[in-house]
This record gives sequence, structure tokens and C-alpha cells, in this order.
Amino acid sequence: MQAEKPLISIVSPVYKAEKIVDLLVRRVSSEVSKITTSYEIILVEDGSPDASWEAIEQNCLQDKRVKGIKLSRNFGQHYAITAGLDHAQGEWIVVMDCDLQDRPEEIINLYQKALGGYDIVLARRHERQDNFLKRFFSWSFYQVLSYLTGTKHDPAVANFGIYHRKVIQAVCQMRESIRVFPIMVRWTGFKTAKLDVIHSEREIGKTTYNFKRLLNLALDIMLAYSDKPIRLTIKLGLTISIIAFLFALFLLFEYVSGIITVPGYTSIIISIWFLSGLIIMTLGIVGLYVGKIFEGVRNRPIYIINTKLN
Repeated sequence: MQAEKPLISIVSPVYKAEKIVDLLVRRVSSEVSKITTSYEIILVEDGSPDASWEAIEQNCLQDKRVKGIKLSRNFGQHYAITAGLDHAQGEWIVVMDCDLQDRPEEIINLYQKALGGYDIVLARRHERQDNFLKRFFSWSFYQVLSYLTGTKHDPAVANFGIYHRKVIQAVCQMRESIRVFPIMVRWTGFKTAKLDVIHSEREIGKTTYNFKRLLNLALDIMLAYSDKPIRLTIKLGLTISIIAFLFALFLLFEYVSGIITVPGYTSIIISIWFLSGLIIMTLGIVGLYVGKIFEGVRNRPIYIINTKLN
């Protein structure tokens, strides 16, 4: 006999969160129970170097509605989210970070908003509790992202939100190797609303999203969802060609007029270095695209599961 599917699934990637898992499960269970007893909590341990998996195991033993997935190594947040979504059975799926900056107390508000006729309700952090540098990098990241992808991205919106099953099914059908959950959700085009929520300070530890990770994420998004860098390179090359042509006409005029008697060493050296730099940069951009295409055609699994519980 097939088990009854839950009304709500909560998916959370877990990394370096051994001291938060118990509190996360307790608060999520308490809040979701106000909506229904038919729910599941899917915790995806993403190759964490601490004892996060042991904490998940304990919670799985105590409550069968808590399901644990341990990946074989650290694949990254959006790949861990994908693993959780692939196993979610609920009619509605909540995606949230494990650091409790996404407050479980907001789930009921997101759910009630969704019942107003929306397929997606995104949590909008109207007062972020991150430090200035984190907010500045995040703001810069989304400004560049909006420019490169030609779409508007709200830096106050991340993964936290509630999604109808048909939205998640559409996201799960996308099996490309570069995965960014909020952009994939946006691409589906289902009816969306935003809800202002309170953003909490981190309960324990520091964010693992440092500048390097943000840069890598930005590169992945840029290469996967935009050809704008290549278009900009073409425009830059065309602009330089026009300037070089005009400069050549100017030099020719000075040569014919007898102003130039000795060819300029400086201008030649500057031209060589400048154009060489542009050529190398262009080759690098094209190389990145080719590399990402190569990753895609290899068709490797998006993630590998080591262990599953419940």
C-alpha cells in the first residue's frame, strides 16, 4: 500500500551545522504542526566536515518525518537543494537555509499567502541582519547579475520560500550541470508573490558564503544563463578597432605632413600589450564557455548520495 504523501515538505541543505540541527528540527516541527501533522523535513548533509550527519541521524531516529540524505562529498548548496527536491513528496515545498536566519515562524505566513492563489511565494528579507561587507557583496553580486543576465534580481530574496509541487517538478526536470535554484524558479514563470519576513541573526557560526564562493557562483550564473560577456567582448573589440583605425589615419596624416620623422616606439609597445591583454581575456571567456559545455556533455550525475535515512 502506497504511503500517503505529506502536505508540506521542508528542504534544507546542511553544512557545518552540527550545533543547529536539533534546534532547526524542533522549531520547524513546532511551526509546521500549526498547519498540519502531514509533513516531512528533508535534511541534506552536503559533505560537511563536522558532525552534522550524526545530528541528522539522531533526529531521524526520534521522528520518522525527518529524512536524512548524506551526499558523498561537498557539491554545493544548490546541488544539495536539488537532492532534497528530488526526494520531496509534499504538495507544497518549503526551501530554507539551515542557519535559522530563515525563521521557521514565517512558514505559516508563506503558506497562507500561497493559498491566496500563488504557486510561488518568496520570502523577502526587508531588514537583513548581516554585516555591512556581506550586504555590500550581496548587493554588488545582484547588480552585476542583473546587468549580465538582463533581468532584475532582488538582493533581499534568496532560496527561502514556498513552492507548489508543479513548480518543483518543473525545476527537477532541468538537469543542467550548473544549478542556481532562485534563477531556475524564476525561469518556470509560475504566478509569484513576495512576502516581507523578519531576517534573524545567525544562531551559531559564520556564513560559508565568502567572497570567493560568491565570485564562483557569479561566474557559474553568468556562463550558464547569459551570453552577454561574449557580446560585450565583441563590442569592445569593435570599439578598439574603430579607435585604432582613426589613430592610424591621424599618424598617416602626420607622416605625410612631415611631422613624424621617427616611428614611435612607445605607441607600438602600448598597442602590443593592450591588444595582447584583450586577446587573452577574450580567449579566457571563450575557454570558460567551452569548459562549461564540456561539463554538460559529460552528463555526470548532479550529485551522488552516500546514505539515506527514513
